[in-house]
Amino acid sequence: MLSRSSASKAQAIAKLSGAMTRPALATTMLRAALHTLKARQASAAAVAEASTSATVSSSATSSNALVQKALAPLDTFLRRHVGPRDSDVEAMLSALGFKSLDEMISAAVPDSIRLPEPLTIKDGEYAERELLAKLKAIAAQNKVYRSFIGTGYTDTVVPPVVLRNVLENPGWYTQYTPYQPEISQGRLESLLNFQTVITDLTGLPAANASLLDEGTAAGEALVVCLNGSRKKTRNVFFADENCHPQTLAVLKTRAEGFGAEIIVGDYKTFDFGALGDRLSGALVSYPDTYGTIGDYKALANTVHSQGGQLVVVADLMSLA
Repeated sequence: MLSRSSASKAQAIAKLSGAMTRPALATTMLRAALHTLKARQASAAAVAEASTSATVSSSATSSNALVQKALAPLDTFLRRHVGPRDSDVEAMLSALGFKSLDEMISAAVPDSIRLPEPLTIKDGEYAERELLAKLKAIAAQNKVYRSFIGTGYTDTVVPPVVLRNVLENPGWYTQYTPYQPEISQGRLESLLNFQTVITDLTGLPAANASLLDEGTAAGEALVVCLNGSRKKTRNVFFADENCHPQTLAVLKTRAEGFGAEIIVGDYKTFDFGALGDRLSGALVSYPDTYGTIGDYKALANTVHSQGGQLVVVADLMSLA
């Protein structure tokens, strides 16, 4: 089969063959064949060049991808995140009776508080160091004003020696054993040191440092007062009205579980004698939620005379 161009050339040669001698005809056919061969060689060279260019481009792209992967930050979220294996997830879902995590979440989390679209974590966009720098830049835009909110939310000056040797001491926030990868032991040690400081400042034989906030510490003090009484009728606990509102809220909630009665009032005018032997303890704040520093010596004598215990929610620096 001849191509259209080759057939046209053959017809032209056939027409000329009658007017040419045999040597002239051979020369003409040879030139035509050489012309066709050169065209095919040029076409093949172009295809080869294009193929080589594509191969080089693909190789360059692959090399760039390898370089980017090798130089990518190692402290990205997904790389640092330790989660269960796929087999573990399937086993847990099977035990719970669900086919997928989405089905489990749909059954556990109400639609009103669940995001309609999946949460997107852009791994590789920011490394940990880069993310911290970005967060600091965002936080630097905040304008700090003097706060008058009170209720215990005040700034605290931490001496550098305490900051370095207590809060930044790696011996307190690294695990003691391979099977205990948390900071609980170091936290307990720091609380023990805190309690020792409290006993030194107050001169009391014992002190309790709560694992949580001031309100929880007050709730634990309530339980100590209730359990320290030998009479079950001592189930009334007094709290001064000028204690922090969040402390009073936690106190009331904790009292419900023990069947105790919380009375909130003014310690200066309240008639403690009317409670008789039902008083288990009293709570005051030093300073109180308005920053007032009171003298609780007379109150302590009154509460102790009735067999109760006086609990003081105190700012540590105010006792120094």
